[in-house]
Amino acid sequence: MARSILHMLTPLKHMSPFDVNMAIDAGFETLIPYTGVDLTDVVSLTQDSIFSRAPQDGVRTGIFIGGKNAELALDMVDRAKKAFVPPFVNHVFADPAGSFTTGAAMVAEVNRALKARFSTDLRGKRIVIFGGAGVVAYVAAVIGALEGAQTVLVGHDGEERVSKIAFTMKWRFGIEVGAVDGTAPEARRAAIADADVILSAGPAGVSILTAEDLESAPKLLVASDVNAVPPAGIAGIDVNAVDVPLPVGRGVGIGALAVGNVKYQTQCRLFRKMLEAQEPLCLDFRDAYQLAVEIAG
Repeated sequence: MARSILHMLTPLKHMSPFDVNMAIDAGFETLIPYTGVDLTDVVSLTQDSIFSRAPQDGVRTGIFIGGKNAELALDMVDRAKKAFVPPFVNHVFADPAGSFTTGAAMVAEVNRALKARFSTDLRGKRIVIFGGAGVVAYVAAVIGALEGAQTVLVGHDGEERVSKIAFTMKWRFGIEVGAVDGTAPEARRAAIADADVILSAGPAGVSILTAEDLESAPKLLVASDVNAVPPAGIAGIDVNAVDVPLPVGRGVGIGALAVGNVKYQTQCRLFRKMLEAQEPLCLDFRDAYQLAVEIAG
């Protein structure tokens, strides 16, 4: 049997050691990182990878796309898919900055908590997402909208940047995502006034919502914070929190390690799916979410 090979593409200076470790531990035998990869490089790299092996070895060959930009990663996936010449086809898996699996795990954990604690789900819920210009927020917003929630991105530097991101989501996925300003404390409180769910995907070590802020969210059911560096992004949610009561109201909190546990298992199992598949796969955050829901329970 041909050796399993994973070609790892990133537009950054370095490929993430996290992703390298995950792929090796999942079972890939040979990994080759390609750094500083531009969108225009994807076709030639992909076709070099497919034409150098027999068609039946496509299931033993993968292309992983990293980086820190969700839109660019999705564009690279599209370029790779268009570069295939059936029957010469490889696996493709995108997870820039681990955001596709992290965002999927975050929403899956929220969905689990909604069902377990409140006998409901994401449909119709208002999900307010801080760190709205980041890649985890991007993924969480799209998944939430695709699941029937009303998702809203909160910008830390005004509304303009997150509005542009929301527009690209509508263009790419046909979904409506809101965008609001969260620069000042009063703006953040206004943003969460009708929230059923709050997600914090802002910078590590930055307090975004205090206990006093949460008093402005009387409908809040679940809040989740992926910040693992003190102080907490949302008051009352430490890294180990699993459905822990919030400082005010009836809502519960989910911390970074609970999300991280599901994220880790999701990324590992997606790599293994590539190795076990009988046909080439193309995996992104939608596949990650389906698996994360299964893992979260």
